[in-house]
Amino acid sequence: MNSNVENLPPQVLRLVYKEVSALAADPPEGIKIYPSEEDITELHTAIEGPEGTPFAGGVFRMRLVLGKDFPAAPPKGYFLTKIFHPNVGHKGEICVNVLKRDWRAELGLRHVLLTIKCLMIHPNPESALNEEAGRLLLEDYTEYASRARLLTEIHAMGGYGGTSGVPQDPADGPQPKKHAGDPTKRAMGPGVAPSAALGNGANGSSTTSSSSSSNSNVVGKKKTDKKRALRRL
Repeated sequence: MNSNVENLPPQVLRLVYKEVSALAADPPEGIKIYPSEEDITELHTAIEGPEGTPFAGGVFRMRLVLGKDFPAAPPKGYFLTKIFHPNVGHKGEICVNVLKRDWRAELGLRHVLLTIKCLMIHPNPESALNEEAGRLLLEDYTEYASRARLLTEIHAMGGYGGTSGVPQDPADGPQPKKHAGDPTKRAMGPGVAPSAALGNGANGSSTTSSSSSSNSNVVGKKKTDKKRALRRL
């Protein structure tokens, strides 16, 4: 989705920047904020699954997109982490009244984030985007909770909202250090070259060759000594 930075008036951008900075400094409980310096009109967040729900223990990445008519028009919300929820469509779009007819400019982004988190606690099957999830919620809560829990375990428990534990797209959130998931590099002390630590690569090959050569010399020497001993007999 294209940035709307150039479409919003400077005074609106200043207000958005101020609110996003406040959110990042003091986020709502259970919600992390990842503001973008390049595009203030797209706010990435991570929401912890509320306790007592099938989403507990998971972390769900989400984004809010501010359109060119913001704040007269509400932002649009999308879950980036797959979730089985009546009010979340298959493409991650979120259906909640605060993002539609109940929107008022003075509500602000904090209110939106809190409302979406509350929606995870109290789904509304009457305005379902995922009809199967809405039907199961009404007719068979046990099955609904089982399906929701399964998707949570698969997609939201590997880290901050993904099976791999890291965002797949640089625009989707902060990236970890490149070697963070490499156990071999964690095991190495400072200043130790990878080849030395692993015994592979150029140094490792050299060590292996040297060791093989040494073994060959020992075997050859034993054979020579044995021949000399036989001659004496």
